[in-house]
Amino acid sequence: MITSEQLRAARGLLRVKQEEIAEETGVSIPTLRRWEGASGPINGTAANVDAVQKYLERGGVEFIDPNGGGVGVRLKHP
Repeated sequence: MITSEQLRAARGLLRVKQEEIAEETGVSIPTLRRWEGASGPINGTAANVDAVQKYLERGGVEFIDPNGGGVGVRLKHP
């Protein structure tokens, strides 16, 4: 499960707007705003969270699990 902080960071790295994510994933803009405004793990349906995560990963983001240094995001090497 990704966190709100990871979602905000991933969107920033890819420079995509919430509207674009909503259009491509079917997740509503109010839902995306709520997720990004929260803190910690995203509280949403598994299908919606998965759709957004997969969309961002296709764009080149890699979500980093807690591995002693905390969760994060980074861009994959081309």
